[in-house]
Amino acid sequence: MRDVAGPPGRSAPSFVATALFDGVTLDGWHAVPRTPVAARPGGPAPDPASPAVRDALATGGAWSVVDGAVVGGQERRGLGGYLVSDEVFGDVDLTVLVRPDWPADTGIMLRASALGSQGYQVLVDHRPSGSIGGFYGNGIGGFHAVGFAVDAVRDAGGRAVGLTEDDPVTSREPVTPEKRALLTHAASAEAFLAAWRWDDWNELRIRCVGEWPVLTTWVNGLLVAECDTGALPPDRFDRAAVRALLGRAGHIALEVHDNDPALGDERWGPGAVVRWRDLRVVRLD
Repeated sequence: MRDVAGPPGRSAPSFVATALFDGVTLDGWHAVPRTPVAARPGGPAPDPASPAVRDALATGGAWSVVDGAVVGGQERRGLGGYLVSDEVFGDVDLTVLVRPDWPADTGIMLRASALGSQGYQVLVDHRPSGSIGGFYGNGIGGFHAVGFAVDAVRDAGGRAVGLTEDDPVTSREPVTPEKRALLTHAASAEAFLAAWRWDDWNELRIRCVGEWPVLTTWVNGLLVAECDTGALPPDRFDRAAVRALLGRAGHIALEVHDNDPALGDERWGPGAVVRWRDLRVVRLD
């Protein structure tokens, strides 16, 4: 990982941005399984001897570098994984360009444990009823803080050709008032759709600051969402237990999701991949 000059206009210009990929190798990163974990610290954990857990532990996903971008996909059909940074990070301002296929359920984990499956997730759920730029508490309470969801616009042949707002009547994962209430800022679906570039690279910027962090996201310069995790309801986020589990810093991890009975191939399509490049982080602590 190498230090580079931060781009003009980026916050905290007095800090040095570090490039997390060299554009050629996966040095500084390692793949891990998408290990099933308890929904919250101290909660009931999946049976490690169950077939589902054994299958999940058999793969860390398929990761490679192609044309300067990290490419993530499913190595075994229906099973995902994480690409995890060797280093750990606390308060950060992170930017990355992302280009997911449709459908591909992906995201970025912050302050993740060594398992990858526990931490603060910024959602890039580029699939039916998915949220992009919202937040999920992986293994730390399962809070789902989102302001909108998306679906695909399809041509006469049924091919996905763009994004639209998810129809709440037919949604697989409705955006409820309770989910919106977990955000201190939420862009409208209309504003997001005007900013997002279909079948192209999109800049995702993430700011994570504080012991129980305030999480903020931008997509192509649009402020999409903000969540103050320290103010989340105690039944959704046990601050002391999360602090004991994750500490004050953790890994950055890129996700390839599993398929499941709820969405099947609409969560991760056959042969789908997600591409990441120009990932840079500014340490703020």
